[in-house]
Amino acid sequence: MMLLFDMMTIGNRLLAARKRLGMTQAEVAERAGLSDRTYADIERGGVNMRIETFLRICQTLAVSPDDILTEEHSSVALRQEELLQRLAHCSPAQQETALRLLEVYLRSL
Repeated sequence: MMLLFDMMTIGNRLLAARKRLGMTQAEVAERAGLSDRTYADIERGGVNMRIETFLRICQTLAVSPDDILTEEHSSVALRQEELLQRLAHCSPAQQETALRLLEVYLRSL
């Protein structure tokens, strides 16, 4: 088992858990006692959080801290899901650039 320290990956896992519950960022923020902006920054991986904050978010999302902070060895499907979640946070122009890069790479195979 491997412990995750990458805030971007942790944020993506929180995002995936929130989406599974059909909650908005504002709903999670309110229930966890955070501002909307703070929670959005956490999901983007742009801010470190205190352990108490992390535990409140996990409780709100009905996930264990282990579910978010550890991984066996990430499967291809999980990595794809995390990358797609990250791509969803990009601007349309950034998304188009990423897709073009992927397309060029795949054509080169």
